Amino acid sequence: MKYINRSIEDMVRQGEKTFKCVLVTGARQTGKSTLLKKLFPNKKYVAIDDPFIEEQAKQNANMFMMLNPPPAIYDEIQRVPELFRYIKIKCDENDKKGLFCLSGSQPFELMRNASESLAGRVDIIELAGLSLREINGDSFNEPFVPDMKYLEKRNKTVKPVNNIWEIIHRGSYPELQDKSVEWSAYYSSYVKTYLERDVRQLSAVQNLDDFRRFMVAAAARTGQMVNYASIADEIGKDLNTIKNWTSILEASGIVYLLEPFSNSLLKRVIKTPKLYFRDTGLVSYLTRWLTPETLAMGAMNGHIFETFVISEILKSYSNKGIDYKYCVSYYRGKDKKIIKEGGEEREIESEIDLIIEENGILYPIEIKQNSQVPVDAAKAFTVLDKVEDKKRGMGAVVCLCPQPGLLRDNVLQLPVWYI
Repeated sequence: MKYINRSIEDMVRQGEKTFKCVLVTGARQTGKSTLLKKLFPNKKYVAIDDPFIEEQAKQNANMFMMLNPPPAIYDEIQRVPELFRYIKIKCDENDKKGLFCLSGSQPFELMRNASESLAGRVDIIELAGLSLREINGDSFNEPFVPDMKYLEKRNKTVKPVNNIWEIIHRGSYPELQDKSVEWSAYYSSYVKTYLERDVRQLSAVQNLDDFRRFMVAAAARTGQMVNYASIADEIGKDLNTIKNWTSILEASGIVYLLEPFSNSLLKRVIKTPKLYFRDTGLVSYLTRWLTPETLAMGAMNGHIFETFVISEILKSYSNKGIDYKYCVSYYRGKDKKIIKEGGEEREIESEIDLIIEENGILYPIEIKQNSQVPVDAAKAFTVLDKVEDKKRGMGAVVCLCPQPGLLRDNVLQLPVWYI
């Protein structure tokens, strides 16, 4: 299969020149191994998920390091976390940069191990699935911000998409860009491998069939506020089990929990995070939307479209090496008041799908899977004017409109391929 250039390549090259170790994390099958082998063909490649090599590394780490000295690529390093200690020793023995390129498919666990063992020696980089930009061969690599400066830059390289639902349904894993790969068989194998390897390693799940049913229940709720009790009732498990299993999905890069916007001046804010799957193809497979056409017309099309847009925005940040966890949130609450006839005030619940915070400016974003959106689609944005220590910047409604435009004062209407 033809190699697809990744937006994060420059970050990885720079990290290899600057640090003694580079750790590329991300969910299974996002292309970590392919990326490292492509960028550093002269480094020895060691696949630790090979049972023989894994056993050797566990039983005699010293011998393993002697047989596989730096410069080297250690793939699936999470399978033998004990190696971090020995990698630290090798780094301290040598002043050279780029000694080790590491990869692994359990982002949270890997970052914790690397931060504890290799502090100051490692550059940690997150590789997501393919972005729409990468699939389209678009070299634009700026984080998404809905303002005129971004729009002016984006106009130079943007490529319209004929059928976005084909891309949403196909998913973002590199192997699936080969059209000869059968979609259903790929995801069936993906789920089986994920359950038998990552889930078993991260937690002592006794019944993988129960966890599979949990994944389906979670997928059916992508783009919605997390309701642990509802999932627990559906699959017959207790609340703590569901919370632990959600943490497993998050730790292995399958889902992202978007935290609510928090500010003391907004009194009526809902404080429950929203759950988003990172790959819309996996969501479609788990919830049995088997073709792009049925997905586009189905009951979940709005939530899955929102999941796709959120994922693309997060990729625009991670591919630039920016930690987005502290600059994105959503809002839902009753801080907006309307005045009824007779002067009576009534609080109404309103929602902002995504808020990007940058340099003290809050950029509100609404996501609609329509080609035409009403002017009042952004009416909740004014809630942010109550936040005295922040400024509300330009907002945007991301949708399926054919061209960008100004929906109302200070609010853009943007096609999804402008992310």
